[in-house]
Amino acid sequence: MAMEVTQILLGAQAIDSTVRKHAEENLKQFQEQNLPSFLFSLAGELANDEKPVESRKLAGLVLKNALDAKEQHRKFELVQRWLALDPSVRAQIKACLLKTLSSPAHDARSTASQVIAKLAGIELPHKQWPELVGTLLSNIHQVPVHTKQATLETLGYICEEVSPDVVDQDHVNKILTAVVQGMNSSESNNDVRLAATRALYNALGFAQANFSNDMERDFIMRVTCEATLSPEVKIRQAAFECLVAISSTYYDKLTSYISDIFNITAKAVKEDEEAVALQAIEFWSSICDEEIDIMEEYGGEFSADSEIPCFYFIKQALPALVPLLLETLLKQEEDQDQDEGAWNIAMAGGTCLGLVARTVGDDVVPLVMPFIEENITKPDWRQREAATYAFGSILEGPSPDKLLPLVNVALNFMLTALMEDPSNHVKDTTAWTLGRMFEFLHGSALDTPIVTSENCQQIITVLIQSMKDVPNVAEKACGALYFLAQGYEDMGNASSPLTPYFQDGIRSLLQVTHREDAGESRLRTAAYETLNEVVRCSTDETASLVMQLMPMIMMELHQTLEGQKLSADERERQNELQGLLCGCLQVIIQKLGSLEATKYFFAQSVQNTDQLMGLLLRVFASRSATAHEEAMLAIGALAYATGPDFGKYMPEFYKYLEVGLQNFEDYQVCAITVGVVGDICRALEDKILPYCDGIMTQLLKDLASNQLHRSVKPPIFSCFGDIALAIGEHFEKYLMYSMPMLQSAADLSAQASGADDDMTEYTNSLRNGILEAYSGIFQGFKGSPKTQLLMPYAPHVLQFLDSLYLEKDTDDAVTKTAIGVLGDLADTLGTNAGPLIQQSVSSKDFLNECLTSYDHMIKESAEWAKLAISRAISF
Repeated sequence: MAMEVTQILLGAQAIDSTVRKHAEENLKQFQEQNLPSFLFSLAGELANDEKPVESRKLAGLVLKNALDAKEQHRKFELVQRWLALDPSVRAQIKACLLKTLSSPAHDARSTASQVIAKLAGIELPHKQWPELVGTLLSNIHQVPVHTKQATLETLGYICEEVSPDVVDQDHVNKILTAVVQGMNSSESNNDVRLAATRALYNALGFAQANFSNDMERDFIMRVTCEATLSPEVKIRQAAFECLVAISSTYYDKLTSYISDIFNITAKAVKEDEEAVALQAIEFWSSICDEEIDIMEEYGGEFSADSEIPCFYFIKQALPALVPLLLETLLKQEEDQDQDEGAWNIAMAGGTCLGLVARTVGDDVVPLVMPFIEENITKPDWRQREAATYAFGSILEGPSPDKLLPLVNVALNFMLTALMEDPSNHVKDTTAWTLGRMFEFLHGSALDTPIVTSENCQQIITVLIQSMKDVPNVAEKACGALYFLAQGYEDMGNASSPLTPYFQDGIRSLLQVTHREDAGESRLRTAAYETLNEVVRCSTDETASLVMQLMPMIMMELHQTLEGQKLSADERERQNELQGLLCGCLQVIIQKLGSLEATKYFFAQSVQNTDQLMGLLLRVFASRSATAHEEAMLAIGALAYATGPDFGKYMPEFYKYLEVGLQNFEDYQVCAITVGVVGDICRALEDKILPYCDGIMTQLLKDLASNQLHRSVKPPIFSCFGDIALAIGEHFEKYLMYSMPMLQSAADLSAQASGADDDMTEYTNSLRNGILEAYSGIFQGFKGSPKTQLLMPYAPHVLQFLDSLYLEKDTDDAVTKTAIGVLGDLADTLGTNAGPLIQQSVSSKDFLNECLTSYDHMIKESAEWAKLAISRAISF
């Protein structure tokens, strides 16, 4: 049954593209014509020690790709395809894979490990291949050491691939025993120890029961801590990675180990190689994350019924931990500012210090200030940069009262350093620190502002000057201006201290976008993001300047659309620039549409909007998802600003709208297009009617498709509500299609509770989408003679509201929309709804609970609903 595939697999790796393409075609043909033979031949190639390592490794990878894919719908198809194969063929393939674990060739063993794990991920949940774990565990005692290593690697991959509930506890215990024995210092072979330590990392999620048992937990922790002292650097690194994972998975079990772990991590941070030291710092960052989460969830009020109490490990470790972290800040690398992906001990230490400040607040300040004062004026750039980094790191967490006196003193110093320090490293960190000052300690909510009309000019002059500096410093200066502007966003139309410098700011930012080196250090992107923020916080006083900016940005967009022949790299840069320019236009349109001084400008300047729409439509000809998204959002803003006048663009725009709704590959484009349909509904109201058949057909297709990413489904439901609100009783013809879809999604969302955080978040957004649809449909039909058409659906809607109320873990947004829907139903169906509401299980309790809610939005919705219900019942 197996075929000779060696030559084809070697051909598929040939340098000659003709040979390569021919081989790839052959593989594809073989797969399509005879799948069982194809998969078995690949497994046979992988298992055959006489074959070349290159062909074996590729055979394993092709086999793995035939079992798994990133896209959910494709993955589902591949799983079904494997399960449909003849069991005897599957058994032969699995036997080949298990045999390969004893191969002397490391690459072949490692590839087989991954394929076995993929198959375990498919078969174990279907109660198949029950003997797998037992077979692997019997390998652990095999004599060739490399078989033991490969088996531990396989067990690790299996733990990563399958969910804990498909492996019974007895097997979990045996896997952990094998793994922990492999990690033990008595194990003489480093490859085995390393494979075991990495396997433990993946198996930790399975070890809930074992971590609840004091003796077993002590044993696992002892072996892990011993492994951090191994002579082999990779084993030490893997052991610290396990400690990091333990800190987040089993935070509540760490009390008796924490001081030993502090000593181990401190030694590693001071003395070990960078890869190990980074993980040691990561342990404390992870503890900070846990404690910040716990405190946010309970608002600092712990009671006996808190699920996980906070043990304040960071607070206890402060006196020793802060000096340790401050020491790391002096270990900078010469070129760390130029490399975007750079990560080293100094950066990790600063990040951890920032998390410590968020965890303990004011307590961190007295421990850090002496270090800053001692180093900030030293001749060595490393000391000045470390002091500046330390100061910037502690600006989020401590109270404004504690920080403002320090920041008021530091501000002048920092502005001078940004202009005059001879080191680019110091300037880079200084500009970043200024940005953090403006982000956390400046804004309308603070009693004593750090930015005043007295110092504003100096601040802006320095930032504008620094935008001409080297790219990484200029990028941070843009960031500081961004946060400076953002602090004035809540002031409404009141004049802000920035107003006099508005024109200079915009001019300087545009100059930055035209710099030759604007492609480095994200500089161009930062300049446009800052330009957008400056526009957002503009007022009537500066409206005319925003209007002047519009034709300039349109001109730049026009230039990117003119047909020059570009290389692939140039085209990518151009698409990115189109996205930035469309994003900027979106902000300008929103601003001009909302300011008193300019909101009528849109209605009058037909020529301008025609040109603008023409440009945005031309962007759709590019092949870039980012540019598409931004152009779509700009058109949504234009529809909102022009209102009913947008109707004249619909005949031309509609085809692009349809393409966006069909874009399953770039699902973000699809989601944004759905949102734009909502904007257009609000702008055109019933003038959208001629396009509704096409839009609804496409939305229903999207919902029925298993290829579309699930995140697009909630906005589609909301969109039903937008359409119904816009066209009122004309929605009648879509009821028989949309209502059953809403009902089945509602039923599905009622069953999805109690899953992980991601699922809970998704379920809440799905429920919100469904409720917004119901709300729009009820409101759309209100006052129409056709409200009777909604009666058959009312019981199901009430049942859905009951299920949400009874479940108790819905978030506030869902509760607010849900109580609103109860009111909409009563308001639209009137006396017909009365008896149904009276019979429903929990409407009354739900209403009473919302009426006493602390959230004033929920309370307000509930008061309105109460009024509507009392009218429906009292008649």
